Amino acid sequence: MNAIKITSTAIVSLLLGIPAPAYAQHEGEKQDHPHEQEKHEQAKPQQQHAQQQQQQDQNKKQQQHAQQQQRQDQNKQQEHAQQQQRQDQNKQQEHAQQQQRQDQNKQHAQQQREDRNDRQHQAQQRGNEHPKRTQEEQRVQQSAWREHRSQRWDSDHRNWQQRGGYNGYRIPDDRYRGYFGQDHGFRIYGLPFLVVGGYPRFQYEGYWISLVDPWPEYWGNEWYDNDDVFVTYANNGYYLYNRRYPNVGIAISISM
Repeated sequence: MNAIKITSTAIVSLLLGIPAPAYAQHEGEKQDHPHEQEKHEQAKPQQQHAQQQQQQDQNKKQQQHAQQQQRQDQNKQQEHAQQQQRQDQNKQQEHAQQQQRQDQNKQHAQQQREDRNDRQHQAQQRGNEHPKRTQEEQRVQQSAWREHRSQRWDSDHRNWQQRGGYNGYRIPDDRYRGYFGQDHGFRIYGLPFLVVGGYPRFQYEGYWISLVDPWPEYWGNEWYDNDDVFVTYANNGYYLYNRRYPNVGIAISISM
């Protein structure tokens, strides 16, 4: 109906020579715009939805990244804590083992000192007891020791290097540590005694000890009965030392 009215108005206007009103043209143009406006109105929600979806996706990605980063940080912290715990446990274990070894060494050293003191005490007791000897045994021993006394020690004695090296029996290390050396003193008096080839020989801890050197002339006449002595290995050979004269070593030979 509007189109008929507009057309009639336009015809009348032409006949009368009156220009057609402009609103008639605009009315025709307005008939074309509603569809485009409707399309534009319909496109807005879709665009908003797309933007909203994009924002949600971004938020989701950011949230996932934050969660992943948080998990990584937690894992690192947990690994660091576990590593620190293992290190602490290892340190504690090493400290405990070290303390145990120190305690064992102390106990071992204490036991060695006690054993050494016991042996020294026993040796002193043996020396102080002075077991009875027959007159004949006493005469033989005194004669052997007296004949083996040096007239001039500086020129009479020779060490094992001068003798061409030691070639006698060698005491095993464990036996040596237990019964020989400077810390293990004893007295010859009362020990089994022999004279072999004119040289005195006595038995100590299962070994026969033979003097191959004369003893210094300034030692006491009965040092072998009264003085503490010890056997040590030095300069590739065995030597007998008198505690009363610790700077002089007599070359000896060991045998079973």
